[in-house]
Amino acid sequence: MSDLVFTQYLFDNFDKVWPRVLEHLTIVGISLAIALVISMPLGLFLSRRQSIATPVLGVLGVIYTIPSFALFAFLVPITGIGPQPAIIALVAYSLVVLVRNTMVGFNGVDASVIEAARGMGMNGRQQLWRIELPLALPVIVAGMRIATLSTIGLTTIAAWIGAGGLGQLLKDGINNPSKLYAGVIAVGVMAIGADLLFRLLERGVTARGTTLSAPIVEFPAIPKEA
Repeated sequence: MSDLVFTQYLFDNFDKVWPRVLEHLTIVGISLAIALVISMPLGLFLSRRQSIATPVLGVLGVIYTIPSFALFAFLVPITGIGPQPAIIALVAYSLVVLVRNTMVGFNGVDASVIEAARGMGMNGRQQLWRIELPLALPVIVAGMRIATLSTIGLTTIAAWIGAGGLGQLLKDGINNPSKLYAGVIAVGVMAIGADLLFRLLERGVTARGTTLSAPIVEFPAIPKEA
């Protein structure tokens, strides 16, 4: 069977493939949203508390080394089959990258920029939202890109615990090569699209951070009155 036939399956059975695409995107989106809600404040906190950063990242790293299917299987008796165990596992896998990049992003902000902002009269909250976060965003977005691509791939395995998604095509494709190749192509297109979008976003936030930091560094801190 030619590659053209494998590709044709996507078009001839679009009504069956599209719901799987939506299921896949939903699981990926929910998992990343939850992971971001956890990782942003945790990464910021760890950037201020270096003494506990190493053990926390160590725990997250250990979770990341657990084989995905083993973690899915471990969660099934607790949550049952379906999207729930998949989302929990995907959140856990995403945290190690997102937390580390968030922490590195904030730690990488030039101390002279923060000092200049403080000298200009900015309080802690203003420094965070107007200076530190924009400058840390390129590294944070890079972590988001890596986590997204990883999650898109890992979500395919979730079909074996009843979560659906494009992995269902791969599962059914064991005895049907057309479905197998259709699933591989769909996952590949999704991953490439996500990678391109995040690279564009990285470029945008990097350019914004560059224009933000340049003028601030040029101005010295305002001396305090004697």
